[in-house]
Amino acid sequence: MAMFAIHFVCLSNSGEGDGFMSSEFQSTLNSKAMEAVPADVEFGSRVSLRHHNTQGGYLHSHAHMYPEGSKQQQITLYPHKDENNVWLLENQTQPIGANNETIPGFLAWDALSPQHIMDGDVLKLYHLITSRRLHSHDQKPPVTEADWQFEVSAYGYEGFEGDANDLFRVEIIKSLSDGVEAKQRLRTIQTKFKLVHIMTGCVLFSHKVKLPDWGFEQQEVTCAKGATLPNSVWYIESNEHPQLGASAEKVTYRNPGFLGKFWELNKVMWTTNAGLTDSHAWDSRPPSWPTLRRGINFWGKDHRQIYLMGNPVIWLSSTVAIAIWVIFKGLAVLRWQRGFRDYANSTFKRFDYDIGMTVLGWAFHYFPFYLMARQLFLHHYFPALYFAIMAFCQIYDFVGYRVSGLGLKQRPAIGQALAVGFIAISIFAFTMYAPLTYGNTWTKGACEKVKLLDTWDWDCNTFFDTVSISLLCCRHHTNKLYSTRSTMPMSPRLLMSLPLLQQMCPLLRLHSHLLSPPPLRLSLLWLTNKATRSCRKRRKWNTGTRMAMFLTTLR
Repeated sequence: MAMFAIHFVCLSNSGEGDGFMSSEFQSTLNSKAMEAVPADVEFGSRVSLRHHNTQGGYLHSHAHMYPEGSKQQQITLYPHKDENNVWLLENQTQPIGANNETIPGFLAWDALSPQHIMDGDVLKLYHLITSRRLHSHDQKPPVTEADWQFEVSAYGYEGFEGDANDLFRVEIIKSLSDGVEAKQRLRTIQTKFKLVHIMTGCVLFSHKVKLPDWGFEQQEVTCAKGATLPNSVWYIESNEHPQLGASAEKVTYRNPGFLGKFWELNKVMWTTNAGLTDSHAWDSRPPSWPTLRRGINFWGKDHRQIYLMGNPVIWLSSTVAIAIWVIFKGLAVLRWQRGFRDYANSTFKRFDYDIGMTVLGWAFHYFPFYLMARQLFLHHYFPALYFAIMAFCQIYDFVGYRVSGLGLKQRPAIGQALAVGFIAISIFAFTMYAPLTYGNTWTKGACEKVKLLDTWDWDCNTFFDTVSISLLCCRHHTNKLYSTRSTMPMSPRLLMSLPLLQQMCPLLRLHSHLLSPPPLRLSLLWLTNKATRSCRKRRKWNTGTRMAMFLTTLR
C-alpha cells in the first residue's frame, strides 16, 4: 500500500487512462480538478451527463451519421471531456411569457426565473453543437442485435421544435441519490436517475460494446426495455444556467481519500483485465508457467527469430525451491501435530518463517491468475518468478551456511564452489539460448539441440542449415560492399540492399564505416574475410559468433 501511496503522489497529472476511473478519482488530478458548479438543475441548464457504470463516459454526439438504420446522427459514450458532451435541457412545451405568448427557441428559458426539474418531469435534450435533439425510435441499434434494444440518435435541425420521439421522462433513483433534495429534484452530481423514452417505454442505456471504425470505437448507446439498473443510471456532472449566479448553491465531487482511490484502482485493474477474453496464438495458462512449458513468439524475419522464454536452469531451479519449501512445510506440520518440537530449533524456525514469507509473496503474485478468464502470457509470471528466485537463494544460504548437519557450514569453500558452478551453468544456458532471445543468427542444428520440450514451439526451420551458408552469404556481400572505392559513390541498388544484408548477417553491421578512410575499410574487410575463412574451415559456430560479435562492436 505504501507503493500505491507513492504512486498517487508522483502521478498527480491526467493521462490517457483517466476515462477508466470514476469522476471522484479524476477530480483529484491536477488538470481534472473540478470547480464547484450550481447544485440545482433547471430547465434551460447546459449540462453534461455521465454514465454511472462502465467507467463513466459522457453522453456524446458528433456530426457523423450511422451508416445503416435510420442514418441519423450518432449518439455515443465518450470517456473524455469535450464540447460535444454539452446538452441543453428543455421542457416538453415552450414557456409562456408575461403576455401569454409562447416563447420560441431553445434559449427561451434563459430570461425566465429558474424552474427546478422534478422527479417525473418530461424533457428534451438539445445538443448545442449540432442543433439536434436526443431521439429514439423502433430501429435496431447499430451493433447490438437484441430485440429489446432500440437505436438512439440525434435528430432535427436548427429551428425545428422536435417531435414526440424526443421526449424522455426523468425517474430519480432514490437509493443511489445523496440527500433529501436530490431524491426529489435533479441536483448536480448528487442525483442518480434514468431517462425513460415516452413513446416506447425503453430506458437510455449503455454497455461495454464498442462501435466500429465509423463510430470511432466509442461506446454504443441504446434505448433498452427492461434494462439492468447499473447500465441505465445517469447523473449530471457540469451545470450552467444564465440565471444561476455566483450566489447559487454549489457542489463538487467529494474527495475519495487514499483508501477509496486504492480500492477503486485495484477494482478497475481487475475489471479491465478480466474483460480481455479474446484468444491469442501465443497465450498460456498459469499451470504451465512454473515449468516453463511455453514462451511467446515476438518476431521472425531473415532467418532469425525472437522468442521470449526464461533461462531454464534458473527458472526450473526456482520452481524446485518452491516445491522444497512446500514439502518441508507439510512434513513440519505433520511432525508438529505428533508432538515433535522441531520449532524449538532456531534454524528450523527461521527456515520456515523466512522462506515462507518469500513463498507467500510468490503465491500472491501467481495464484490470482487462476481466477482470470482473460488471455494470459508467460510474462505474467515474472513478478512471481522474482520471489521464486529469492526463495532458491535463501535455501542455498541455509543449506550452505546455517544447517550444521550437512557439513557444508564447516566447509564454506564447498558451498562457494557450488555457487560458482551454478552460476557458470546458468551463464552457459544463457549463451545457448541467447540467439533466440536477441534475434541473432543461428543454425537449425544448434536450435534443435537445445529444444528440450516439444511445447517449446519456436520454429527451427527458420534458421540456416549450417554456419558456412550464413557466413558465405556474409562474405560475398561484404566483399561486394567494400570493393567499392571511396571516391566512387555506391549504386542505388546496392544502397537499397544494405539494410536487408545488415539484418541477415551481423558482419555487415559496419555501415557506419562506409565513409571512413580506405585503410580502415580494408582492415575491416580483412577481419571479415578472415572470420569467414576460419568458420568455414573449422565448422565451429561459437568461433564465428565471437568474431561476428567482435566486429559488431566496432560499429
